[in-house]
This record gives sequence, structure tokens and C-alpha cells, in this order.
Amino acid sequence: MFVHFEKYMLFLAWCAAWLFALAGIMLSYEVVARYFFLAPTSWAAELSQLCLIYGSLISMPWLLQHRRHIQINAVTDQMPPPAQRVSAIATMVLLTVFSLYVAFYGWEIFYDSFARGRTTGSLLDLPAWIAELPVAVCFLFLAVQAVLEIVKLLSGAPILRGASE
Repeated sequence: MFVHFEKYMLFLAWCAAWLFALAGIMLSYEVVARYFFLAPTSWAAELSQLCLIYGSLISMPWLLQHRRHIQINAVTDQMPPPAQRVSAIATMVLLTVFSLYVAFYGWEIFYDSFARGRTTGSLLDLPAWIAELPVAVCFLFLAVQAVLEIVKLLSGAPILRGASE
């Protein structure tokens, strides 16, 4: 079961990479259209913003799994290995609680916007819930990944240190 979830998170990480590339293409197009042809678009800024929101949020579980978030290990590296493991587990527990909190209240914000029919108020006037939904869903995914990391740590898996390793 864990492997399937992590494969799905890898797929979402690749989707995030493509969304970042797409945002770059849209913003480049906007710059060329605006400054060279004096014909700005009504869609590029808002759609690229959505790509960045979705890309940032859907990549969080994969980033956690591979420890690609910012880490400051100056203190924990000085601890004995058992204390490092306890610290890593405590960190994942706090991350799980925080992620569930954000997912719960993110869902309330999404649902309120969905029920009221709020829009962005921009030229595209997209429904606001489109940008709010990934907060709830992706922080729930992050909580699940944090729980998986706790299980790995409790089963004796090595403590990952991120990109420096």
C-alpha cells in the first residue's frame, strides 16, 4: 500500500514539474505579447499563478519523502543516533498534526467559496475554489506521507538528511 501511494506522489511530482514549466512558458509568452506586440493577454498571469499554486502544493509529499525541504541539522547532527531518530519522529508527528490542521481548515475555506460561488475577480473571473481546493487535498497527502515516514522510522529505516547525502 505504501509503495502505491509513493508512486502516485512521484507521478504528482512530475506533474508539478510540468506545471512549473508551463507557468514559465505562459509568463514568457505574456512578456513577449505585452512588451513586443503591445497586446497583453487576459489569461497568462492567472493561469500561470494556478500552475505555480498546484505545482508547489502537489509536490510537497514527494519533497518530504526525499527530504528536499529546507533542513537545519546543526543541533540534530550532534545528537546520538537514538536521539536523532526520536527527533525525526517528533518532527514528523508535528508535521502530521500541522498538515491535518491546514487540510481541515483549507477544506472549510474551499467549501465556503464553492457554496457561495466566489470568483477571483480577475479578467478570467475563475471560481475561487479552483485555487483553494489543492490546499486541503495536498496537505492531506502531506499528512499521509508524514505518517508513512513515521512508520519507516519506527521500523528502523535510516534517517534521511536530504540533498546533501
